[in-house]
Amino acid sequence: MLEQIKSDTARALLELLEVARLKEKDILVVGCSTSEVAGHRIGTFSSTEIAESIFSAIYPILKGKGIYLAAQCCEHLNRALILEEEAAEYYRYPAVNVVPYPKAGGAFSTVAYQKFIRPVAVEAIQARAGMDIGDTLIGMHLMPVAVPVRVSIKAIGQANLVCARTRRKLIGGQRAQYDDRD
Repeated sequence: MLEQIKSDTARALLELLEVARLKEKDILVVGCSTSEVAGHRIGTFSSTEIAESIFSAIYPILKGKGIYLAAQCCEHLNRALILEEEAAEYYRYPAVNVVPYPKAGGAFSTVAYQKFIRPVAVEAIQARAGMDIGDTLIGMHLMPVAVPVRVSIKAIGQANLVCARTRRKLIGGQRAQYDDRD
């Protein structure tokens, strides 16, 4: 089961990255309910084993592309995010003092906190793309305008998977011309 979760996560991420066209130093936010992945109601069955499987599929791919990972905590920490300190400093996101654990923050953010070189928590970000594994509501941490990205993987384990990228706002009305690279 864990290998399938890892494989599906990596495949979904690669498909998202192909569409989102992220650049070095962009942020991708991941919200993950390991409870939902395991087929339980969100917040009732935290699993660090599942979290490690998902993290190990995502982090090396992003790190290899120079993209920052933001791990969204659960509602008990007001959906704060765990980032590498380098990312928080680059974007000037002020760090807050909290350390996630599986029942307050969630298993995925706990694993990120343990695996990052210099982890910090921040209250809010504006990521360029994201993966919502298990209906964790990552939208508050995406830049406007969020656009759904359909990937071939619809679920990670038993959890719904929704992916998104962002684009610049279109302004100017019917006479305007737009840059199609976005």
